[in-house]
Amino acid sequence: MRFTPSFLDEIKARLPVSEVVRRRVKLVKAGREWKGLSPFNAEKSPSFFVNDQKMAWFDFSSGQNGNIFDFVMRTEGLSFPEAVERLAGEAGLQMPVASYESEERERQRASLQDVMELAAAFFEAQLQVKEGARARGYLADRGVAPAVQRQFRLGYSPAERYALRDHLASKGVLAEQMIEAGLLVHGEDIAVPYDRFRDRVMFPICDRSGHVIAFGGRAMDKEVAAKYLNSPETPLFHKSHVLYNHHNARKPAHDRGSVIAVEGYVDVISMTAVGFANVVAPMGTALTPEQCQLLWRMAEEPVLCFDGDRAGRKAAYRAIETALPLIGAGKSLRFAFLPDGQDPDDLARSGGAEAIEAVLGASRPLVDVLWGRETEAGQLDTPERRAALERRLLESIKVISDETLRRHYRQEIETRLSGLFGRPAGEGGRAGYGRAGGRPGFGGNAGRPPGGRFGAPAAPRGYLDQALPLSQSLARSPLFAAGRTVISPREALIALIAVNHPGLAARYAEDLVGADFASRELVGLLDCVLGRLSDPYIDAPAVRAAISNVGLADLLSRVERAAGQSTAWCVLPDAEERDAEEVLKQALALHRRARALHKELRSAELALGSDTTDENLNRLREIQAELSGIDGREAMIEGFGLSIGRQSTGL
Repeated sequence: MRFTPSFLDEIKARLPVSEVVRRRVKLVKAGREWKGLSPFNAEKSPSFFVNDQKMAWFDFSSGQNGNIFDFVMRTEGLSFPEAVERLAGEAGLQMPVASYESEERERQRASLQDVMELAAAFFEAQLQVKEGARARGYLADRGVAPAVQRQFRLGYSPAERYALRDHLASKGVLAEQMIEAGLLVHGEDIAVPYDRFRDRVMFPICDRSGHVIAFGGRAMDKEVAAKYLNSPETPLFHKSHVLYNHHNARKPAHDRGSVIAVEGYVDVISMTAVGFANVVAPMGTALTPEQCQLLWRMAEEPVLCFDGDRAGRKAAYRAIETALPLIGAGKSLRFAFLPDGQDPDDLARSGGAEAIEAVLGASRPLVDVLWGRETEAGQLDTPERRAALERRLLESIKVISDETLRRHYRQEIETRLSGLFGRPAGEGGRAGYGRAGGRPGFGGNAGRPPGGRFGAPAAPRGYLDQALPLSQSLARSPLFAAGRTVISPREALIALIAVNHPGLAARYAEDLVGADFASRELVGLLDCVLGRLSDPYIDAPAVRAAISNVGLADLLSRVERAAGQSTAWCVLPDAEERDAEEVLKQALALHRRARALHKELRSAELALGSDTTDENLNRLREIQAELSGIDGREAMIEGFGLSIGRQSTGL
């Protein structure tokens, strides 16, 4: 039987190529693709590659390539109709029934695409004539240059009630087709159908292939109730299944390995104009499961960009609810929050690409925003309220369908709760994975009991239990020695990274706040650094100037001398931030472990003094041995060393 292009496209959209291929081929991640041994030839080195973004596979050993239908046909010996039937069932689609009605629907769909193309061309032309002057002025005020207007095929719908209708009628388009395409308003109480879009800047909405399937219109008149108006649901347009600019963003997203989702059409256009072509937007509503799947086919960790105000956080929380049941290994979200009072369009026009890059660079993982949502909900000053927080967090992650990921989320939540409530990790639950990050001013600190700067507890946070060997040169460095100085090399190194890399200081603010440094002077220096992080454009020179302004320049010089014993070049201001982050994570982990051992040593000494038993004596000796060997042994850091996509720095 004959299958319509739209039906085949829907199957391919629902089934990633890697999902189909891995039933026959063992695949491993290779950058933005997957690779494995050819299923068609015997080989020892992988020459078979899968690219989900391109919806294709490539076998260089045999010279073959194709889509999911080709793969099933060639590996299972099926005919094309049999392969389509097999994959349609896996995609949850019913096989089309060959009939006059189905053929008529497909002809109608093709016809509606022609109608939408005619409408888009009409709106484009109207933007350039006298009637479109006001719309051109609006776009100029928003910084949308004529070349960008043409790139996104922006247009203008005249204020007359029948302008589009009469134009399409002159091209032979029937009123019924215009109604079916969502271009006319009609109803029993409307004698003559009229144009849906009037006196609006028009934004064509395209499908994955670039065909116009709908429109969004921005009103020119401030008195109009609906500032933005989208096409209604039609045979072509289902807004929950569509992303604005998807067709343009697919290749840039694949090339960069990332995709950004913003809230509005103009946000997409402005960010594209300053160099971020890998950007899309939902259809003016909360993110849907179908849109999440579209994003994950473009990148493993899409970045959702929201305003930094309360409304932006609420939108982020709604996205969490949608995504949690769907996430898994290689499928998650990150969240970037803009400065209060600004949207991506404002930021792109005022700060350009650098300002956007700074916001995206500070994006936070899903677990951080989930934690922030619950901890900002209220005070935690009673056992009942703390129990309620714990119950909410653990209940919220039960919807994660991936069992392994759900276990890791539970461990992470339990670790953060242990730090928040001041109990040892593992008490009341297993020790967890990951860094309980956050930055001052976001919800992660709200409602916490007093006990630390910025309202954060002084308890240790994060990586606690799973061992990974510390790199040899860093382990040999005197900066991790147990010797006592006014400012220890280890503490000096941590502080110097915070000064030279403010972005890391922001991401690890709570770890720094709760690090329990021995030097009180160092605490004052870090307070000065962290207090400047509310400025999203802060850099190392600005941090140093602030330190000098409050009279701490001499202290900073002492810190630099104390850290000078380190061979870790990654702390320097011009070092790659990723390398500096590796050193910071290891330094913080060893610092936490050393401080904890000293506390355990004091407890063991008291225990031995009150009860001289072999058990207490052996415990004391074990702690002393671990302290004496901390300069050259492996760091016991839970969850540390998760792959970041490159080799070790060698420190």
